Amino acid sequence: MKAEEIGTITIIGAGDMGHGIAEICALAGMQVNLYDVQQEFVSRGVRRIQQSLEKQVSKQKLTATEMVGTMNRIHPFTVLQEALAHTDLMIEAAPEILDLKLRIFEAADVHAPRHAILASNTSNMSITQMGAATQRADKVVGIHFFNPVMLMLLVEIIRGENTAEATMQICYGLIQRLKNFRGAMVPVRVEKDTPGFIYNRLGAPIGLYMAELYERGLVDPEAVDACVRSFGAPMGPYEIMDFTGLDVNLHGNEYFSRTLSPEFTPRTWMKKLVAAGQLGKKSGKGIFDWPQGARPTIDLSKADPHFDVMDIICLQVNEGTKLLESGVTSQAAEIDKAVVNGGGGAFGPFALAKAMGWHNVAARCEDIANRLGIQWFMPTATLKKGEIHIE
Repeated sequence: MKAEEIGTITIIGAGDMGHGIAEICALAGMQVNLYDVQQEFVSRGVRRIQQSLEKQVSKQKLTATEMVGTMNRIHPFTVLQEALAHTDLMIEAAPEILDLKLRIFEAADVHAPRHAILASNTSNMSITQMGAATQRADKVVGIHFFNPVMLMLLVEIIRGENTAEATMQICYGLIQRLKNFRGAMVPVRVEKDTPGFIYNRLGAPIGLYMAELYERGLVDPEAVDACVRSFGAPMGPYEIMDFTGLDVNLHGNEYFSRTLSPEFTPRTWMKKLVAAGQLGKKSGKGIFDWPQGARPTIDLSKADPHFDVMDIICLQVNEGTKLLESGVTSQAAEIDKAVVNGGGGAFGPFALAKAMGWHNVAARCEDIANRLGIQWFMPTATLKKGEIHIE
């Protein structure tokens, strides 16, 4: 099978990610089977796709005919076997609960045609484990879109330990067929199955750093976000946590604490907010208030003059060298490409930090590690030696 031969895609889960993936695939001309466990979930997902397309029609970026054609290519299902019966590719977009994903892959292996590729949209969980739940591990792969799908360009293509090269190439080619409302999607290959892959792995030390500073009462979230946004970032780190969901962050930190280091164990403030149902945008309140889902008001005049944005850039570079050392990717430029297209910034961390000198970046990471007592921030051998090349 070739990328251009993929005609029908089954999306498992009609939530924030699932309905966005369904929308972008239907816009590209593919038939989309959209599945969820209850009709109300599927109907809500279809309704949100309709609303998204109507908005583009009102902006004259899409014709009414194109909208109708796109909607006609989306087929709702609540019976998993029926959704998978005639499909070339499954993309699982269920909640980030590994046991749930493993059950989905077991069922998909039974019900999907033998030629079908089975993919997960997971943001950090093991593709290898999902492959092991099937009898077609060579056809199991990660296809990680970013939220919101119709605005973010990056898609990570993740190789599990047993993923065939042909599967990687087909999925890479498929993403090259897709366009969202900002432009052509940008696929980046992740050559080794590792927690967080590339983009979220580089976000892991930032999340840990910001969570620890807030835990200790050393920062005000609004002042930090105002500072970060003053440098041109579309969102600050605390707003990003709210936007993605504090529950999602909590689950991600729990996963990192098991797979990377116990130092990622969720901080008390995050556990309290999640327990209280204050999840961020999805609940209307988290670290910030999200009135009717609208973005929080960040007063840029409150920017913290003592917060140094280069601290988080240096931590990202250090994390990136861990990916280089372990073979997740072989090029710092690919890491920068992932960060730029996944986060919307103009430059990646390596490009931003290069002028500092790698020995100064290493020294900055060591200082942060010692100051907070977090060993994960200690510089790698690659960073200390300055063995980094940006092509």
